Amino acid sequence: MPEPASAEARSLMVLRHEAFEHLGWFEEILRDRNISFIYNDLGDVLDLGAHDGLIIMGGPQSANDQEMAAELHFIQQALDSKTPVLGICLGAQLIAKALGSHVYRNPEKEIGWAPVYLTEAAAGDPVFGGLPSPNTFFHWHSETFMLPAGAVSLAYSDRCRQQAFRFHDTVYGIQFHPEITPEMIVDWSAQSVNCADAATLDAPLDPYAADSSPLARQILEGWLNTF
Repeated sequence: MPEPASAEARSLMVLRHEAFEHLGWFEEILRDRNISFIYNDLGDVLDLGAHDGLIIMGGPQSANDQEMAAELHFIQQALDSKTPVLGICLGAQLIAKALGSHVYRNPEKEIGWAPVYLTEAAAGDPVFGGLPSPNTFFHWHSETFMLPAGAVSLAYSDRCRQQAFRFHDTVYGIQFHPEITPEMIVDWSAQSVNCADAATLDAPLDPYAADSSPLARQILEGWLNTF
């Protein structure tokens, strides 16, 4: 007889903007917890259906691009329906824009490993409360956003004031990349869309300069435990 389904069996929709910007460490964590997921790529027809939550990945696009309009509307609908949402990098910017905030160019690009500091509000947060501060995470972005009205700022870095926020109880935007694996860093650096950014760096990115896998687990499981 087949084994009974786990009591935690749930399903997530994942919005992916480039094939190389995937779940990374998050995929292993979801499989460990018997949580299924399905990728929807940019341009796909979006229907949340019976999925229990939404993860929005990063990408080289801007939240202000016209090609993002349909996805932005979908995210607004998900937020209006109280769907739990987790956004990474571009995903965080899209959530902020869907909540009415301004997305704009950061004073400088933030690429590579850099420390992230937690705010005082993060101490009691279900997701960020147990994380050490500072801690080293991977970054790759040129845009940032204003903190949405009603949101709580949870983290910042030396180059970017908005690194993480919570909106209500189950919506989180994270500017840095906890999900990234060493293999992804190598892959990203070789992508033609990223080559101009990589060429501005003083040295090649070290894929093994830090290990964010334990922190990725803590962050994703913390979010999953909010709903």
